[in-house]
Formats: sequence, structure tokens, C-alpha cells
Amino acid sequence: MLKWTLIFFVIAIIASIFGFTGIAAGAASIAKVIFFIFLALVVITLILGSTLFKSRT
Repeated sequence: MLKWTLIFFVIAIIASIFGFTGIAAGAASIAKVIFFIFLALVVITLILGSTLFKSRT
């Protein structure tokens, strides 16, 4: 998922260099949404990993 964020970020940078501001803004907003979804999944995984799947020794 982080790979897709970087791909859209690079597309946004290249589009802004060539003056395609609409495409650049769209790609940047998609990259931002995917990045926040990635962060939410990381936090959920950390919380579940430390509580639900804690080994019983």
C-alpha cells in the first residue's frame, strides 16, 4: 500500500512539473488518502498485535 502512495506521489510531482495542475492535485489527494489508510492499518495491527495476539507464557 505504501508503494502505491509513492507511485501516486511521483505522478503528482511529474504532472506538476509539466503544468498539469488538475492531474497533480488529483494524484496528490489519492496519495494522501492511501497513506492515511496505511497509517490506520498499521495502528490497528499494532494494537491488535499487542493485545489480542499476546502469547500466554
